[in-house]
Amino acid sequence: MKPFEALVAEAKAADVSGWGFDWLSRRASEERPSWGYARLLAQRLASVESALDLDTGGGEVLAEAERFPPRMVATEAWLPNVQKARERLGARGVQVVEVASDAALPFADASFALVTSRHPVLPHWGEIHRVLEPGGHYFGQHVGPASAFELIEHFLGPLPRERRQRDPQEEAAAAQAAGLTVTDLRTARCRMVFHDVGAVVWILRKCVWWVPDFSVEKYRDALQALDRQMREGRPFVAHSTRHLIEARR
Repeated sequence: MKPFEALVAEAKAADVSGWGFDWLSRRASEERPSWGYARLLAQRLASVESALDLDTGGGEVLAEAERFPPRMVATEAWLPNVQKARERLGARGVQVVEVASDAALPFADASFALVTSRHPVLPHWGEIHRVLEPGGHYFGQHVGPASAFELIEHFLGPLPRERRQRDPQEEAAAAQAAGLTVTDLRTARCRMVFHDVGAVVWILRKCVWWVPDFSVEKYRDALQALDRQMREGRPFVAHSTRHLIEARR
């Protein structure tokens, strides 16, 4: 294993734009939920005439679908990701619209037969209901409660209130309160393994909401503790949580 400073320098210099995780290959791993979101998404996209993908990132997951409906739109809030998504999806006829995460959707009522999202920042159920056609569906994979909190709390300490957020039952109740009928709700807890401290630095640079004030300088002691553990042959293990939710207007 490379020295601590070399691993950190690599991770600080690496690109973290978009929503791909190839840089972590052989440095970290994460189990995936058994349902296979990308495959299910592709099936649904192939069966409708219009679809909207929310918080698309750089369009990485959406691009895995072989076929898009005649009208395919995606939204994203972060400008570097907007640009990546347009580069990746524009040639396939996808309209990528920059929309702030907390803003109303700039689309007319009943505009889409399908609304999708993988890991939305915050599902705005009222807006999702509004832009869906009657009989249309929402299909998404969301981050669940206390996801990766073993790692987050290594830096921030115990977060009991935050651990209760993103509860799948509460999200389903909110969807129903907005007028949607939840037709499927599944949950998963998946093992995450970090093999070197560079992987930790990189993921905290990419997922900036995990440790919002993260910097190598501020958290050097915590990073060095992880580095010592990993050099002793003990990878750092955390767990991601996910839920699959489908609803009908």
